[in-house]
Amino acid sequence: MVSRHIYLLLVVRVVFIVLSALALAFFFFETQYILSLLLLSALILQTASLITYVNHTNRKIAYFFDAIKNEDFTLRFPEKLSVKSLEELNHSLNMLNGMIQDIHLRKQAQEQYYQEIIKQADIGIMTFNKKGHVLFANPKIEELFNYRPLNHIKQLEQVDKKLYHLFSELKPFERKLAQLTNERERKQIALKSTVLSLDKEELLLVVAQDIHQELDEKETDSWVRLIRVLTHEIMNTITPITSISESILKYFKTEDGELASDFNNSHIQNTVKGLEVIKEQGGNLMEFVQSYRSFLSLPPPDKILVSAKKLLDKIKLLTSEENQNDNLVFETLVNPDSLELYIDEKQISHVLINLCKNALQSLKETENAKIRVTAGINVRGKKFIEVRDNGPGILPELIDEIFVPFFTTKNTGTGIGLSLSKQIMHLHGGTLGVVSNENTVFTLSFE
Repeated sequence: MVSRHIYLLLVVRVVFIVLSALALAFFFFETQYILSLLLLSALILQTASLITYVNHTNRKIAYFFDAIKNEDFTLRFPEKLSVKSLEELNHSLNMLNGMIQDIHLRKQAQEQYYQEIIKQADIGIMTFNKKGHVLFANPKIEELFNYRPLNHIKQLEQVDKKLYHLFSELKPFERKLAQLTNERERKQIALKSTVLSLDKEELLLVVAQDIHQELDEKETDSWVRLIRVLTHEIMNTITPITSISESILKYFKTEDGELASDFNNSHIQNTVKGLEVIKEQGGNLMEFVQSYRSFLSLPPPDKILVSAKKLLDKIKLLTSEENQNDNLVFETLVNPDSLELYIDEKQISHVLINLCKNALQSLKETENAKIRVTAGINVRGKKFIEVRDNGPGILPELIDEIFVPFFTTKNTGTGIGLSLSKQIMHLHGGTLGVVSNENTVFTLSFE
């Protein structure tokens, strides 16, 4: 509406200027110089009026944009004018100014809301530029480092020189651990970084969290679960020994505690059988203790470059000897074919054979059973080996227990296989994880 009025007004003014110029030319060539002079004056006045009108409109719009740029929303244009087009223009500019002010206020409220959330967050958050100037640091990170206010990462040198060195060399998407110790407490701080851009300036966003308490809780929980499993296994072994020992003692002692003088042949036979059971249970207990010792005395890996294809072919051959299911399909896949792993071949082979044996046992009652072992490189550029089977899977309530030493759901076995496998991967600087949904997938990730 506003643009149409201004457009029509400009067209009318331009038409009058054109008509005045044509009339001026006509009377000038007709040698009517007085009329020509009058028309020239009118032409000059019309041109000056048009320039003034355009400049006035442009100046008003320029004022408006300068006010918006400086976040000055108090600018108001008069809306009661004799010129209809300018009145509507002023009304539209005032309305647009009000809308932008409303958006600005909402943006400020939202920014304050997010800042308050960040301030109340239980993790430390800090952003700094390439020169080390800290643009934002929430109270939690100042509390973690026991230094406020944080204006430059060089201030961290006063907290700990290693901490400053760590921050100065921190790269985007890196994860680091920093340990801070004073006379009151010890902090184990995990740092994660990411890059972001603000006003065409590259900033590093660092998230810091004290994981010492969390690690203590995890460690305590691990010990509780380990002790529970150890207690269960030991009690299962000792209980029959105690029971049988009491039965045998009844043959050779009277109720008064004296040695019995007479006992028949059946007593002797039962005593021999009882001693055999005690010997067997004692052997089982010794085997259990030996497996515990092997878990604790695992040697450091002797790493060499190993062809992933040759490794998986060997695992397939060794597993096929254990396979008693003729319908089972065992596949191996290596991508790329030339993939090499820097590992202790003997230890990693032990892990893979153990995982494949577990998969074979879980697939005994499964139709169209299938095991696939895959080696490759993931999207983060890390090498991995994946053991996948289509068995019944692991119960959700047991998924966190399977790596606990000596925990087992089988009737036979020590329950040390998966925990030992995880320990081997830890010594390799990698991880062993599991996901069990439609398929059960164990993943060996190498650093």
